Amino acid sequence: MLSRLGALLQEAVGAREPSIDLLQAFVEHWKGITHYYIESTDENTPAKKTDIPWRLKQMLDILVYEEQQQVAVGEAGPCLEYLLQHKILETLCTLGKAEFPPGMRQQVFQFFSKVLAQVQHPLLHYLSVHRPVQKLLRLGGTAPGSVTEKEEVQLTTVLCSKIQQDPELLAYILEGKKIVGRKKACGEPTALPKDTASHRDKDCSHDGAPARPQLDGEPCGAQALNSHMPAETEQLDGGTAESNLITSLLGLCQSKKSRVALKAQENLLLLVSVASPAAATYLVQSSPCCPAIVQHLCQLYRSMPVFLDPADIAALEGISWRLPSAPSDEASFPGKEALAAFLGWFDYCDHLITEAHTVVADALAKAVAEKFFVETLQPQLLHVSEQSILTSTALLTAMLRQLRSPALLREAAAFLLGTDRQPEAPRDNPHALYAHLIGHCDHLSDEISIATLRLFEELLQKPHEGIIRGLVLRNLEGRPYVAWGSPEPESYEDTLDLEEDPYFTDSFLDSGFQPRAKPRLAPATSYDGKTAVTEIVNSFLCLVPEEAKTSAFLEETGYDTYVHDAYGLFQECSSRVASWGWPLTPTPLDPHEPERPFFEGHFLRVLFDRMSRILDQPYSLNLQVTSVLSRLALFPHPHIHEYLLDPYISLAPGCRSLFSVLVRVIGDLMQRIQRVPQFPGKLLLVRKQLTGQAPGEQLDHQTLLQGVVVLEEFCKELAAIAFVKFPPHDPRQNLSPAPEGQV
Repeated sequence: MLSRLGALLQEAVGAREPSIDLLQAFVEHWKGITHYYIESTDENTPAKKTDIPWRLKQMLDILVYEEQQQVAVGEAGPCLEYLLQHKILETLCTLGKAEFPPGMRQQVFQFFSKVLAQVQHPLLHYLSVHRPVQKLLRLGGTAPGSVTEKEEVQLTTVLCSKIQQDPELLAYILEGKKIVGRKKACGEPTALPKDTASHRDKDCSHDGAPARPQLDGEPCGAQALNSHMPAETEQLDGGTAESNLITSLLGLCQSKKSRVALKAQENLLLLVSVASPAAATYLVQSSPCCPAIVQHLCQLYRSMPVFLDPADIAALEGISWRLPSAPSDEASFPGKEALAAFLGWFDYCDHLITEAHTVVADALAKAVAEKFFVETLQPQLLHVSEQSILTSTALLTAMLRQLRSPALLREAAAFLLGTDRQPEAPRDNPHALYAHLIGHCDHLSDEISIATLRLFEELLQKPHEGIIRGLVLRNLEGRPYVAWGSPEPESYEDTLDLEEDPYFTDSFLDSGFQPRAKPRLAPATSYDGKTAVTEIVNSFLCLVPEEAKTSAFLEETGYDTYVHDAYGLFQECSSRVASWGWPLTPTPLDPHEPERPFFEGHFLRVLFDRMSRILDQPYSLNLQVTSVLSRLALFPHPHIHEYLLDPYISLAPGCRSLFSVLVRVIGDLMQRIQRVPQFPGKLLLVRKQLTGQAPGEQLDHQTLLQGVVVLEEFCKELAAIAFVKFPPHDPRQNLSPAPEGQV
């Protein structure tokens, strides 16, 4: 097309200079557009049915062809000079504002996008380019959901691509008139040195008349049209000063047209990932980028129903910013679309923080923490209404499940747990929200307790060391749970002296409980003084007495299946914490270290308290408590392993461990068994009911019986976790697993 245009022009003018002919053709097409406004009286004919689109297309083709024929790289040709000096883009912006003829705004957006994309000469540094671009962005921003959304997003695509190539353009496009005004006051040039000298001098005159004399019969640009345009066009500069590329993109992100919204989100993602630190700093300090993004997140949160079923929130999976709509095959519920929109935008915020420049990522993460977490979400978590607590806790859990960016995860952890990493004390005043969440784990409402425990379980699966340190590890440093001066047991028989164990009372032994048969081989003490894995596994497998076991009767999940599952979970956890530099063995006890009272911490305390009531709690609550404890036991830190999984450590006076809590539960169970008639048969029936093999009829002591089933399975799970945490070459793993019930 361009070569044909050039050939035609050559034939028409013979030996005349081609550049002069191109300029003449360019001016003639522009005159044709301006004459339409001077002569036309029909205000109803759409722009696409006039010759305006064709003339704009010819002007674009001439600009591109002229640049291709340019010998000196970087110089503006005569046609481009004319476009810049006579502020054609400014005039077109005015015509688009008037929307006369109808549809003219679309034509202007298209022309701007194509000129900026196809002309290789840097244009956006010129005042006569970036100022009308800024005005056009404001023009689009004033009409959300307009018919020009497609054209608007095309323009923002070109602008973001240009900024990605040259981050210095960010200030020009975002501030436009403001930055030019500052430079003018300081006497700075408005164009970069790479601009041509002739045009730089002319453009710096700003609003003055162009220095170059007009061609014969040439109209005077916008001045010639003022008397023929509607009055509204005279106030174009009076739009909202804050409207710019950022606000335009955010408005387009909210479009009902999914393709437009997706493209706008991709453009904003491109914008925040600029490599220049100066541009990133400018984006944070001198634009509404971060506040506007978070404001939309808060608006979406407030648009959801006050109460949503936690089960519905948990079941809504697969929501991402690229596919924010809820899957149509899922069951519908009130507020589903609003929930999907919120989770989709939160996922987008998380993705922005992941991909953005570090300066932008940190600022956006802090904005999410301050404006959304603290000011919007926290009041709901602290609310006295159980419905508010349930909904906000379930939503927070869903957000944590989606969260991937390190910066936002760091802010979320600080929001939930605080930043104090000193060992806790029983009567201290922890972080306010953390204290409330711990209290919710032991709430009168079982639903709130379950929802909060799910929140902590999700938190424990995030790759941030501060979480496990704040919840557990800070209280285990220095191993204050180990009794001072306690020698390692000389033989396995010493560790089975139940009569000397304060947890095994006389009434407990009289109730019929007897220790299980000892392992066939004496235990081996490893190189670091730790108990051999064989005894650990046996201790958990043999903890529940035979009369309280039922899994062997139903050919159900055995210990070997738990080993398989635990192995996969342990590998996943180990890879997540591999970079944290944890020691392989426990810290040696320092005899010179002053002894301090041991407190397991508020988190473990509430878990142990809940575990001690396993025989009196609902089945679903017991499952959640044991699930959180299993997650903790999987962490490959030697102190966590020793405290949660080693039954043979000598505990300091007044201390309790997970195993000691289980021992107390077993003691309570053996006494209560005597008061339940036909206990073995009822226990087997309850297990069949839980697995769907028997009708769910109500039984006496059903809560107790369900608790026993959970207890048996939990002990098998702990045994499996202890087994897989030692590699095959570890000297502590000197035996292969034997049939269930003994190693």
